[in-house]
Amino acid sequence: MRVDRWFAFVDLSGFTSFTDEHGDDESVQVLTQFRQCVRTVATDFGVRIAKWLGDGCMLVSVEARQLVAAVCELERIVDAVGLPLSIHAGMAGGPVILLEGDDYTGGPVNLASRLADVAGPHEILATPDLAAAAPPGTPCAPAGFVSVSGLHQPVEVVRLGCTVGAVPPGAGP
Repeated sequence: MRVDRWFAFVDLSGFTSFTDEHGDDESVQVLTQFRQCVRTVATDFGVRIAKWLGDGCMLVSVEARQLVAAVCELERIVDAVGLPLSIHAGMAGGPVILLEGDDYTGGPVNLASRLADVAGPHEILATPDLAAAAPPGTPCAPAGFVSVSGLHQPVEVVRLGCTVGAVPPGAGP
């Protein structure tokens, strides 16, 4: 069955290195806090956690605005609770196939995943149509075209979230 859905893949940046440096016990504490933040945001914004992916997750929404607001709020909350790692995310949406009633497959799912792969720490990359659904006041900036694994043509993306327009550390006057 073909349906319209909006997807986000969200990961903790640097989790593998963090685990190597701080050990499994501290990593599990960070992961537990992150998952609680995701559950809170999913509940507050009516977004479904489709699956957990180690130190990340796949979110699904029937409404683009809810998804964009949820991911931007998740970035803010992860910073506010003082997690030692930031998130990075990719978002895309459109027609996909609902597979066996509980999974999704199709171009938008793959694109959201690949955008998360190329996003850096504190970076939320989205397609322009999702960026247009951002809540008023959400920082947005065109990011041009990026090449993503598995796709033959570069994809136009927009950066969203807390750090859009922020001056990187050490880059000031």
